[in-house]
Amino acid sequence: MCIVKCFHEIITIGYRVYHSYDLPWFRSLSWYFLLCVNYFFYGETVADYFGTFVQRREQLQFLIRYHRFISFALYLAGFCMFVLSLVKKHYRLQFYMFAWTHVTLLITVTQSHLVIQNLFEGMIWFLVPISSVICNDIAAYIFGFFFGRTPLIKLSPKKTWEGFIGGGFSTVLFGFVFSYFLAQHQYFVCPVEYNSETNRFVTECEPSELFQLKKYSVPLLLQAVLGWETVNMYPFQMHSIALSTFASLIGPFGGFFASGFKRAFKIKDFADTIPGHGGIMDRFDCQYLMATFVHVYITSFIRGPNPSKVLKQLLVLQPEQQLNVYRTLKSHLVEKGILRPSLRG
Repeated sequence: MCIVKCFHEIITIGYRVYHSYDLPWFRSLSWYFLLCVNYFFYGETVADYFGTFVQRREQLQFLIRYHRFISFALYLAGFCMFVLSLVKKHYRLQFYMFAWTHVTLLITVTQSHLVIQNLFEGMIWFLVPISSVICNDIAAYIFGFFFGRTPLIKLSPKKTWEGFIGGGFSTVLFGFVFSYFLAQHQYFVCPVEYNSETNRFVTECEPSELFQLKKYSVPLLLQAVLGWETVNMYPFQMHSIALSTFASLIGPFGGFFASGFKRAFKIKDFADTIPGHGGIMDRFDCQYLMATFVHVYITSFIRGPNPSKVLKQLLVLQPEQQLNVYRTLKSHLVEKGILRPSLRG
């Protein structure tokens, strides 16, 4: 629902700015491309996390097996319809709107797909980043209101250096403390997985090392202040510092980008969906940038091989292929000395 509303708000600005209401097929094509891209990304998610369930349904196997081909064929149909809709006196305007639609899809749908991917890694990877952005927005406003004197950027005249710095420190502290409370609960730290036996999602697991208390030595400089030599904390709290730092230093640039966009087209807000706050996109301008960073951070520094995903892929193989995998794995374990050569399977 959020994706659709954000897409609608941005695409409507394009219609108004370029007076494109009379362009043939274009309003229909814009929504058609949204449908195609959503079909592709949600299909990828279904294939990744519902693979075992889908393979048990013969009517769905075809859709999953040829998902990318079907998605590409759907996009090609829209592309051909666009070319056929070109009118001599509107060439440039039609290509403007074609580009506008694709950039809007890049900003909304692809970023939203990353939000969903982050959710499946564990609720904590969603709640800490999104809360950090909200905290930074509120803290920067409070510090700017009471102490703001020095303008930060011309795109947003009300933003001040005092608010930016105060909001940054507050966000890092908030993220560190909030992470400590969330890391104590399995529901927030366990990856979301689909249980094909119970036919539902589960968040039950043995928490990884990231979410197990460890003892850390306090730096000598802080020992004199705190009076502690060691402190117990979760390793994830160290990662929360990186997430909160990004939310406070780089996250606001998503808002600055949105401000520049609105100034370019001389509008105050993307829409009037939320009275006094503008549109849905006005609330999500920083969140999309944050979602991309979290996904990149997880894939670069956190995520390792996922045994459950490997097992799901093995279960959908043909029996002969499963036996080949078994023999290869067995010989590998024997070479490593983990299994004895005489072991029979």
